[in-house]
Amino acid sequence: MMSKKVKKAVIPAAGLGTRMLPATKAMPKEMFPIVDKPAIQYIVEEAVNSGIEDILIILSRGKTLIEDHFDRHPELEGRLLASHKEKMYEDVLRISELANITYVRQKEIKGLGNAVYYAKTFAGDEPFAVLYGDDVIIGDDPACGQLCRAYEETGLGVVGIKEVSLEAIQKYSSMKTAPLKDNWYHISDMIEKPKPEEVFSLYSILGRCVLPPEIFTILEHTKPGAGGEIQLTDAMKELATTKGMVGVDFTGKRYDMGNKLGVMEAIVENGLKHPEIGEDFRAYLKALSTTL
Repeated sequence: MMSKKVKKAVIPAAGLGTRMLPATKAMPKEMFPIVDKPAIQYIVEEAVNSGIEDILIILSRGKTLIEDHFDRHPELEGRLLASHKEKMYEDVLRISELANITYVRQKEIKGLGNAVYYAKTFAGDEPFAVLYGDDVIIGDDPACGQLCRAYEETGLGVVGIKEVSLEAIQKYSSMKTAPLKDNWYHISDMIEKPKPEEVFSLYSILGRCVLPPEIFTILEHTKPGAGGEIQLTDAMKELATTKGMVGVDFTGKRYDMGNKLGVMEAIVENGLKHPEIGEDFRAYLKALSTTL
């Protein structure tokens, strides 16, 4: 039996971005450009390309730049048309027409679980995707769509997973996995920020999940965990140990936009593929590499 189609998505984007200071003092890390497009636009486009129609972005104080980016800008649009810059005008206009986007503020930064709980009214009794605001995933098949298909086929909560190093797993989460089919795994347990002896596997949740509405009931009684915050992983652990979840080892390249090296990798790798500057940038890097 096919489950409900996933039509809603939540993008938690309330974090302070302390790893990227001083750039994030006044500029949300989600607005960092990858060449000429901010990170969060890649995430919204991924959701839209996955069949998502309604998006809730969870913000905190000082992040109104994100709202402005997805809003209309009549003065700019008028100027572009007057200058016969039709392509640029269409690009700018398209941003405001991507999806039905609404916003809510997380009053205090109390963890990802707390942030997702703000989506309770928005989600209602429907499943919803969560696309972490730090993680840009670029590939031919949108990662969010890969997870939505797994939810629609199984009716179980789904997490996007990747293998990471033993060192990295201790900063992320670790999944207890058993193969299902192809790149799908059955998840029966998970732990946030495990000690070396607590690691289930080197598979960690990286940036995407699809959750059933009962996650809100679980979040209501989830106690603060790692870092004294309400961890979404702790709530999903309850889903995994009672009903089971599906892990999808998604295709596509993930960039951690809350990390200096991740930002540089995103800019360089996507700069090389950019239709406008790719060729010149490649020539520049080749010349530069001879001096390294």
